[in-house]
Amino acid sequence: MSFEILIALMGFAFASSVTPGPNNLMVMASGANYGLRRTVPHVLGISLGHAFMVWMVGVVLLQVFDSYPALNLILKVLSTAYMLWLAWKIANAVPPEAKEVTGKPFTFLQAAAFQWVNPKAWFMAITAISAYAPQDRNIAIGALIVATAFAATNLPAVTIWAWIGVQVRRWLGTARRLRVFNVTMAVLLVGSLWPMLVA
Repeated sequence: MSFEILIALMGFAFASSVTPGPNNLMVMASGANYGLRRTVPHVLGISLGHAFMVWMVGVVLLQVFDSYPALNLILKVLSTAYMLWLAWKIANAVPPEAKEVTGKPFTFLQAAAFQWVNPKAWFMAITAISAYAPQDRNIAIGALIVATAFAATNLPAVTIWAWIGVQVRRWLGTARRLRVFNVTMAVLLVGSLWPMLVA
């Protein structure tokens, strides 16, 4: 892989990782509700889980989806159902009368597993493998290069959103404000499904 292509890949990986999407909205809500320290496993699960997903897409899954197009529809249905459930959980994280946040932040494994039903994560992985994976190497090594680039750029990008959530938390001093914030994050999470549903 040439230096120019690597820079282009890193730029794509950072830009697609830092723009709003399900991961970033969820990690911002986690930062606001649980603080940065308790959100670290969620952040690491996103970064490493997505990097593994990118590698798997490069090595195996593109061929499977080409062979069985019906899997695309199944993935859309499962992703939509799961994201709606997560939106409901976020919206109800804090009852209006609560003094403290209820529930628990995502664990590392939960965040890593979420990548497989995250439409934006799929788009990022397929685009990156299709556009940037070296064709002059072993498929697994080419996919590993792309996955490593994503891991290196995704971690700081997602951490920014967790930090923003922590800063927002200072303003969310009452249960009512926190409830409004959580409902807003839930609505935005549902809204992030729109591009997938119309594709």
